[in-house]
Amino acid sequence: MQHHNGIFRSDDGGKTWVEIKKAGPSTFGFAVVVHPDEPDTAWFIPAIKDEKRIPVDGKVVVTRTRDGGKSFDTLSKGLPQEHAYDLVFRHALDIDGTGNRLAFGSTTGSLWVSEDQGDSWQTVSANLPPVYCVRFG
Repeated sequence: MQHHNGIFRSDDGGKTWVEIKKAGPSTFGFAVVVHPDEPDTAWFIPAIKDEKRIPVDGKVVVTRTRDGGKSFDTLSKGLPQEHAYDLVFRHALDIDGTGNRLAFGSTTGSLWVSEDQGDSWQTVSANLPPVYCVRFG
């Protein structure tokens, strides 16, 4: 779970939670998806903090854990790496049923897709209205 003040993990159906303190450039953000078949694999889109809702250092990145939050990869290939002000809302990141394709959209109207679990991203559009939700059918 990603929350206003961090990333948390529960292994008992939400009865108890453990905070994950190291997750790339930031633990703040809204968007998170979990792989449909691998519960220790999840993707997050970080921002600076609740009071400053923009990407850290002006770079859009996606962080991915494959070990339940013990370590994270920072994925940026194909994403804006300077002067980026894209915030991604909670429902604007999705993963398809195979666990390979991801898509996310931003408040500044950009939409990206990855066909390789986030290793690389392609811009679908950079001039949509603010994107509040992304879903695979």
